[in-house]
This record gives sequence, structure tokens and C-alpha cells, in this order.
Amino acid sequence: MTGDPGQSDDAALDEALAATVRRTGAWAGGVYVLSPDEPTLELVVMSGLPEAASTPWWRVPVSGSGPVSESVREDRLVWVGSQEDMVRRYPRTAAAMPYRLALAATPIRDAQRCRGTLLLLWPATHPPTLTRRERGRVTSSARRLGQVLDESVRPPAPSPSGRPRVITVHPSGTGADRSGLAAADLLERLPLGAIALDLEGRVTFVNAAAAGLLGSSPGQLLGTQPWHSLPWLDDPVYEEHYRTAVLSREPVGYHVLRPPDRWLDFRLYPDDSGISALITPHGEPVGPPDPAARQAHPHPHSAAMSPAGPGRIHQLMHLAAALTETVGVRDVVDLVADQIVPAFGAQGMVVSIADAGRLRIAGYLDYPSHLIERLDGLPLGTGVTPVGEVMATGVPAFFGSREELARDHPRAVSLSDKQAWAFLPLTVSGRSVGCCVLSYRAPHRFTADERAVLTPLAALVAQALDRARLYDAKHDLAHGLQQALLPRALPDVTALEVAARYLPATHGMDIGGDFYDLIRLGDTTAAAIIGDVQGHNVTAAAVMGQVRTAVHAHATAGESPDQVLACTNRVLADFRTDLFVSCLYAHLDLAGRRVSLASAGHPAPLLRSPGPPPHTRVLDVEPGLPLGIGIDTPYPVTTASLPPGAVLALYTDGLVETRGRDLTETTEAVARHLTDTGDRPLDQLIDGLIRHTWPTGQHTDDIAVLLLRTRTA
Repeated sequence: MTGDPGQSDDAALDEALAATVRRTGAWAGGVYVLSPDEPTLELVVMSGLPEAASTPWWRVPVSGSGPVSESVREDRLVWVGSQEDMVRRYPRTAAAMPYRLALAATPIRDAQRCRGTLLLLWPATHPPTLTRRERGRVTSSARRLGQVLDESVRPPAPSPSGRPRVITVHPSGTGADRSGLAAADLLERLPLGAIALDLEGRVTFVNAAAAGLLGSSPGQLLGTQPWHSLPWLDDPVYEEHYRTAVLSREPVGYHVLRPPDRWLDFRLYPDDSGISALITPHGEPVGPPDPAARQAHPHPHSAAMSPAGPGRIHQLMHLAAALTETVGVRDVVDLVADQIVPAFGAQGMVVSIADAGRLRIAGYLDYPSHLIERLDGLPLGTGVTPVGEVMATGVPAFFGSREELARDHPRAVSLSDKQAWAFLPLTVSGRSVGCCVLSYRAPHRFTADERAVLTPLAALVAQALDRARLYDAKHDLAHGLQQALLPRALPDVTALEVAARYLPATHGMDIGGDFYDLIRLGDTTAAAIIGDVQGHNVTAAAVMGQVRTAVHAHATAGESPDQVLACTNRVLADFRTDLFVSCLYAHLDLAGRRVSLASAGHPAPLLRSPGPPPHTRVLDVEPGLPLGIGIDTPYPVTTASLPPGAVLALYTDGLVETRGRDLTETTEAVARHLTDTGDRPLDQLIDGLIRHTWPTGQHTDDIAVLLLRTRTA
């Protein structure tokens, strides 16, 4: 067998996408695959989209807030029927893609797992909902793509530059014929200007009338983008009109001043292959009024009033919105690597932070680790690389080739095999917090457009990084406090198996007031506690430690369950804190095979009886008020039997409270899962209970679980 098997894999995937676009009636589509190394979706092949418009979406984090990410996380088809729907549900995506269109994103699965996402786009004329037949076509097409990926010899991947493959979808049953020549002759004879542009905005046809109106020759225009070849069209507004027509598939009309004083009317008519543009002197009718055409500028002198910006501005808005969602330094570094690096065609990255007069490497991409170790810890004023100078002056430095860098910093060239660099100072209120270096494997000419976007983007990264450093400092303090207050190990209790787990929320401070404990009271008695302090901060962690200490003290003093909670409540009142605490206290009499429980507003525990058959029930524990609300609050005691092999599950509300689901329904589902899997080892059982409620691992609140199983012998 000869040839590269990967090429045939690519061809099969390309043809499957083309067939999907034709079958579903979409005008554009793309296939994302999950990166094998990180939780990121990578666009490997697309059709119908200009490359510049799709650049922000070449790499999408699975944890992102857009339709593509959500379809994978929630394993479902996501449909966005209109621009208004996009703004309401995905405002960040809408800021970067402010066009009238409809889209669907659905998971691509092979025989075993999710492999990626299929993205399809329709013009705004599509009805706001998918019909049952359309939905079936989309999902069946995704299954076909999953089969193609499953049969691939090698995993699909973008090109080394990070760019997806671009394919052209030809409508079934059409092709070139002799009428093409006749059409060209017809357009040459017309008195109005006619231009054809492809999906990237390059001129593929221009008649003599258009060349005359534009003041250029056909040879100078063919193969170029008008806003690059004609200086008076080099305005972001005009490029954005083209992009709007391509992405919305709606006609667009606007006026342009050709210097010194001639106004021209442009009318753009999009289809699946590109744009047909008609050009006439302003005020001369082209034909019957077109109510579908959107008049971008009602008056020639209002052109500068358009709110539209270039693709780079939308890209900047998208990245700025993404930076607002970062929390810690690691989040900022990951966003730079996942979105900013590919957005500007770079391959490498180094983010350094100023720390006690030294440069500390916070993150890097496409560099060997031994080089990073050499650079980490250099003095701020180092002359080895341009970083020190850039941070001292606050002025970015761009080097398009090794020769340019060698002129000013000869030692820096020998550090790596990179060919071009952008050194961006990270400055906040005149204070240098670090430097971000983007690097390229080949020489790169930094355009004015790129420099104009990279400079303010570096300022946004600096603000996010400064905020993230403060967050990390607070987090480390609070997390250390919390870990110090939770039990390092649970005691051994005769006739009892125990296991516990604490998981912080996947978003936010990663700390909270959830706590648990097991206290050995005697040879055959023990106390189990679980609780939840309101809030996710240092104060919550501190209150958690105080409550746990108070419960421990009163339990070892021999108090009954109701008195343990009542005494702890009085202690908490003396602290005069505004926080309240839910808590469940269980006194275990292992010789008598009984448990006595008292609750301060805490979720009721689950008790699995071994049977046969096994059965799990929610214990009917009458709750008192949470700790910290009243002083003389009664806490009723409930008793239940603990037969050999029984499992008592204590948990905080993070295990069972999920958005959009009834709490009772979720608790009963966890109880059924405990019934089915309760014979497993306790550590495995805890993990299974958490995965059952939160299969993606993206839980919105802290989770604490304490499992107790009475031994049979």
C-alpha cells in the first residue's frame, strides 16, 4: 500500500462534512475534535466561512460558555435560532459574532466516547426552530462523522500552523458549462460595475465598468481584497460590511467616498460561494428597490457613524470578554495559550511575572523545559532578552525575523529556534506586572492591524493577571486554613468502615465551609458530623473550624445529639458572626446497632439496608433551625436501626442540588444509585455517587460526603 493513510482519512472527513452541509441545507459547517492533551476543541476542517471571521474559534475550551463547548459538556444538540437568541444565551459569543444567523452544535461520538462537535450555520432566514426532520439529519450526520473518526488510521488534527482545512462544498448536480462565458460577456456589456469576491474577500471577477468606477485596472484588482488594494477602501467599516454579508447571507448596501469627491453605491449579494457586488455612482438606481437589503448608511456623510468594527475588533471583544471570566493565574495563562496565541497565528508563548525583583515564568507553550528553567528567575533588568527593556519602558517590541532581533539582542537569538517575536509589556496603572512573549516558527511581518490589537490586548491581559495574582494569594491563604481545619485522617472504629471526600466548587474560590468529622467516643460508640457554613471565603473556613471544634468538644464530653447542637449553637452566638451553619450530628451505638440523629437545617441522610433485597431510604429526621439563627433552639432526636452491612450516607447539599432539577427527585436518584452500588468499596462508592449527579465533574457548589458501613462480623 502506498501513500499517506492520513491523507485518505482527511479526505473521508472532508467529504463527510461536505455531504452534511448539503444534506442539512446549511451554508457553512465545521468539525471540532477534542485535543488529546488538554480539554480543548480544535477546528480541523470547515466550509463556507472566511478564515479571518473564524480565527477566534479555531480553539475552543471545553469549559467555555459558547454553543460548541456546551454541546460537548452536556452531550446534546444546542440550537441557536436567531441573533437575539445568541445575545440572550451566549452574550460573549454574540459580541465576537454580531451577525444575523442560526446555528446548531451537536456532539460527534464514535462507538465509545465523544470525539468532538459538529457546527452548522444557516442564514437568518431560517425559521427560529429546527424541524424534527432537520434535527434528525443533523444528529445522523454527526453519527456518520463519528464513524469516520472511529475508522481513521490517525487522529485528525489542524495543520502545524493551527489553521483548519478549508473545503468547498459544491451543490449536487451543478458544474461549469458554456453559459459561464456568455455570462461574462453579458457583465462586460452592462453599464454598471460588477465584481465577484470569494469567501475570503478576494476579487475573482471584475468587469470594465467596475474597474473604471474604482479607478484601477482589472489586473491590479484580481486576487486581492479591495480594502487592501484600494487605499480609500482601507477602512474597517467596509471590510466589516463584507463580513456581515457573508455570515448573515443577507444583502448589504452602503456608500463609499472615492477621493476626492465621488460617492459610490455598493450593493453586496451573498451566496454559498462568495459575494456578487454591484457598483454605481451614488444616486443612480440599480434596479427595483430591494426591501431585503440592509442600508448600512442612510446618508453618505454618515459612513463614519457606523458602529461596525473590523474582524480584529470583534476578536478583541471576544478575548476581552474571555479574560473577564478568568479567576487565577493559571486561567489567564491557559487563555493566552488556547485563544490569543492561535488568534494571531503564533505557535509559542512565555508569560513572565515580576516577583521580588525577578522574572518568574507563569506559563509557556512550544518551548523546551530546560530553556524555561534557564530563564526562570532572571533579574528584572536582564539584557539577555528584550523582556527587561520592554518592562522598563512599557513599550512593546516586535521582531519579524532573527536578523531584527540579533541587531539589538544578539544573545536572545541563540536561546531558541523561533523566527519572529512580539514582546508585550503587561502594565497596570504604570506599574509593570510582567511580560507576554508571542513567538513564531517562521518569519512574520507584524501589520499595523496586529500591533493595534496586540497593544490594548496586552493591557487587558495585565489587568486580568494582576487580579488573578491577588485571587491566588487569597485562595492559598484560605485553602491552607481550610485544609488545616479538616481532619487529616479519620479514626479507626471497631465494627465500622468509613470513607470521606471533600470537593471544592469547580468555579469560584475553590474553598468553602463544608466540613465533616468522625469522633471515636468508646470501643463501640462513635459520632459522625457533617455541616455546611454559608459562604465561600476565609471567614467561612474560619467559622467551619470553630464549629467543628465546638462539636468535637461537646461530643467527647458525653452530651446527647440534641445538646451537642444546642451547645454549639450557643458558642456560635458568642462569636457574633453573620454566617449560619447547617449541621447533622449522628451518634452511633455499634453494639446496640442503632443511630441517633439531630439536624440543624441539614439535608437528611440516606440509609441503605443490605436486605435482601437491598433498599435505601431517606431518613425522616426532623430538622431544627441552622446554627447561628437563634439561641434557645430545640433540636429533635431521631433514631434508626443499623443492621450489619448497612451504609449511612451523610452529605452536604452540593451533592444533590442541581440547577433546574427538583431536590427531592435528585435525592431519590442518589438513593437508587446507592441501592444499586452499595456493596462496592466505600471509596469507589463515594466517587460513583458524585459522578452520578455531576457526570461532567462541573459541580457548582462544594461537596462533602461521609460514608459509614457497619461491619458484618
